[in-house]
Amino acid sequence: MSERYSFSLTTFSPSGKLVQIEYALQAVAAGAPSVGIKAKNGVVIAVEKKQKSVLYDESTIRKIEVISDHIGMVYSGMGPDFRLLVQRARRIAQQYKLVYKESIPVSQLVHKVATVMQEYTQSGGVRPFGVSLLIVGYDEETPYLYQCDPSGAYFAWKATAMGKNYINGKTFLEKRYGDDLGLEDAVHTAVLTLKEGFDGQMTEDNIEIGVCDLNGFRRLEPSDVKDYLAAVL
Repeated sequence: MSERYSFSLTTFSPSGKLVQIEYALQAVAAGAPSVGIKAKNGVVIAVEKKQKSVLYDESTIRKIEVISDHIGMVYSGMGPDFRLLVQRARRIAQQYKLVYKESIPVSQLVHKVATVMQEYTQSGGVRPFGVSLLIVGYDEETPYLYQCDPSGAYFAWKATAMGKNYINGKTFLEKRYGDDLGLEDAVHTAVLTLKEGFDGQMTEDNIEIGVCDLNGFRRLEPSDVKDYLAAVL
């Protein structure tokens, strides 16, 4: 019966669901695997970055984006939707800094981005964003990891996985995660989590890693990613 309601974003099905959001979550589940892990002294995000063609210029394709000095973001799902949310998030962070003369707290940025996503679940003529986001940051010597879903719901996590084989990824994290995890060990654990559902050989060309600590957020260089892969695999 839900098919009768699947083409309307503003109409609830008899079971109380907005079916278009269910479809958006399916787009996320079919997206590239991504992992986020919070350590005691930082937070790490990692994502699979396989290219559809060897002819692509790899330097122009990124899945981990810097939002501000201390906040980064990665996604699973549809890349164009992510690009729009990155632009919105950067604008929000810049506006906050212009007004208050300080960097935006991670929780406030997450709330504002989630509000943007929720607005696209209650208006005619639009569709939900086909992405889930992992937003990481470091405020007042405290690391944060949040996940935002297409519905506009967001939660803080110690560790989580999204995209293909996310169930296997979360099961693996439940076994390996500990509150005393250091940042270096968190990077190793993130690589091993991606390996759970990885098809083929993991190299610095098809894995992207971002790290956030007291010094801010940064994407790791391919040479650093290669060293981590060599240490773990």
